[in-house]
Amino acid sequence: MACHQNTLKIKTSGKCLHNITRDVASVVGESGIKMGLCTVFIMHTSASLIIQENADPDVLTDLSNFFDKLVPESATDYYHSAEGPDDMPSHIRSVLTNTSLTIPVNNGHLLLGTWQGIYVWEHRMRSHLRQIVVHINN
Repeated sequence: MACHQNTLKIKTSGKCLHNITRDVASVVGESGIKMGLCTVFIMHTSASLIIQENADPDVLTDLSNFFDKLVPESATDYYHSAEGPDDMPSHIRSVLTNTSLTIPVNNGHLLLGTWQGIYVWEHRMRSHLRQIVVHINN
């Protein structure tokens, strides 16, 4: 079984969705693996990964607005606030989404749908350097 692994370092700009599809696809291309699985894993507890619409940015805005209502940032609602009022809400948002994704690889390419993109969802207000492990095996 052939395997290839690389760690991406993604600088986020605060609370936002960051499209990393090209970065992940590049690692898949480097791997030389033609058919298998690509696992994408984020090494953090206050950011997450999602596969979502990559054409209409309104979808990402609506998702962000929905999560803001679902998990409000309030210093009085949570015990854990060591790093500020967005600390515990970021952990909750991470639990409600994904810390890893698995995407099939065929003919050396990610098998994503036409309108699908891979995103790092930064849940914290300030920027961070996020590490994302991309592992491909056949």
